[in-house]
Amino acid sequence: MDFRGAHILSVKQFERSDVDRIFEVADTMIPYARREKITKALQGAILGNMFFEPSTRTRVSFGCSFNLLGGQVRETTDVKTSSISKGESLYDTARVISGYSDVIVMRHPQVGSVSEFAKASRVPVINGGDGPNEHPSQALLDLYTIKKELLSNNRQIDGMHIAMIGDLKHGRTVHSLSQVLSLYNNITFKLISPAELKMPAQIVSELKIAGHKVIETEDMEAGLNDIDTVYLTRIQEERFTTKLEADIYRGRFRLNQSIYTRYCQPNTVIMHPLPRDSREEANELDNDLNQHPSLAIFRQTDNGVLVRMALFALVLDVAAKVDDTASDVGWYTQGRF
Repeated sequence: MDFRGAHILSVKQFERSDVDRIFEVADTMIPYARREKITKALQGAILGNMFFEPSTRTRVSFGCSFNLLGGQVRETTDVKTSSISKGESLYDTARVISGYSDVIVMRHPQVGSVSEFAKASRVPVINGGDGPNEHPSQALLDLYTIKKELLSNNRQIDGMHIAMIGDLKHGRTVHSLSQVLSLYNNITFKLISPAELKMPAQIVSELKIAGHKVIETEDMEAGLNDIDTVYLTRIQEERFTTKLEADIYRGRFRLNQSIYTRYCQPNTVIMHPLPRDSREEANELDNDLNQHPSLAIFRQTDNGVLVRMALFALVLDVAAKVDDTASDVGWYTQGRF
């Protein structure tokens, strides 16, 4: 695809070569993300960061990524503080904000809302999550992490076995990750969830049509056998009618040191899109795995900066210019990475 000026709304936009290109550019961002160098490639550019749902990692990561490329960030973080609360349409909001920005990242609780917004925008729009539908940048950073983690053990994405565990019905991260993984070859998906929270049938069908093996089960222990990567998700309480309804499923699937040692391979990669629910009644990914070398959740968040820097560089057509304005960092940065 031609990235210049493009909206990034869905992983379905990408061919495998497009993903390879994003990862190639992400690799070049490492010295900037690690504060070894500074670039002014996007000096003067403005990111409109519009988050109408709660976010920590995604919102801050996008803002940080833009800052690291030399740009500035303007944020709206709540419907109540925007004119949408006064009845302004997404169309009008898009027309206005795109006049203030060079690129926009948007998160919204309604499925399809970001695509609707993008139709009226005069600048590129990146989907930061539209309800339970998609989260393309998360899928890309997850895939980038999987690639690097497997490579460290002389394995690759083609032919891997992945277990996805938890709320697969509402989890936009697993929806997008499954769809982008369909670009690869001969993957075995073990989808572990309560029957009521199964992966949407359409996504399962698409995976099978693409030639992948899909196993759906409620048996977590059996599902962890012969797995390269385990990807856990929390119960998406905000997608349920009531907290009591969400509580029915909370804590049903938990991964801790004991279960991992008993059922997983010693180098099975452990992933989670975060936030993980560490409350006692949930605790889907136990803190006793925090020091485990296969726990990749914080490498995921670091990789998110690289991938989002790459998206900005490609969409705003500065990927080849980042090093042109590079200089050394002048402050203390040791021990961070």
